[in-house]
Amino acid sequence: MSDDLRASYERAYNTRVGFGRKPALLLIDYCHAYFAPECELYAEVTDAFASALRVRSAARAAGVPVVLTGVTYRPGGVDGGRFFEKAAPLRHFVEGSPYARFADGLEPQDDELVVMKQYPSAFFGTSLASTLTAMGVDSVLLTGLTTSGCVRASCVDAMSHGFTTAVIADACGDRHAAPHEANLFDMNAKYADVVSEADVLAYLSSLKGA
Repeated sequence: MSDDLRASYERAYNTRVGFGRKPALLLIDYCHAYFAPECELYAEVTDAFASALRVRSAARAAGVPVVLTGVTYRPGGVDGGRFFEKAAPLRHFVEGSPYARFADGLEPQDDELVVMKQYPSAFFGTSLASTLTAMGVDSVLLTGLTTSGCVRASCVDAMSHGFTTAVIADACGDRHAAPHEANLFDMNAKYADVVSEADVLAYLSSLKGA
């Protein structure tokens, strides 16, 4: 992106909203498929995953609700609609596939919410928005895979449902740097504050005992 184009965006879209008062942390689709070299969905996202796990630990220590999302389909993808029809690699998330499980190191804890979805957004076709609202949550911290896909879709929907939204850049990953950076730029312009792991760890630390 040229300096002139970046400056043009910053003149129009340069608002920082900040963090909310009662957040929830979402770890979006950290599934085994992205970590298995033989799978076509494999991506170099180990650094993002490590960041997400550190943020998860900090969130749990601060008493912040943690939500894990995954993807699952009935045989043949009958419940996947046009998304399953368009995105061929989604066949790796059909029930019984070894690639659909959570990545090693991300076993859900008993007090963590698990949301299984069929579409890109964690909010579309799920009870997530209602559940977070019932918990008194006013904001979400987003991590996950992929930045250009399900993270972006969840970001737009989180904002649309009225949640103050922050995307943790270090804890999101994609198959290539170009769509990763482009989507972080666009989300920061219009839908969320894009923040660093360090920013979020400091924020979560401030919530302890609050």
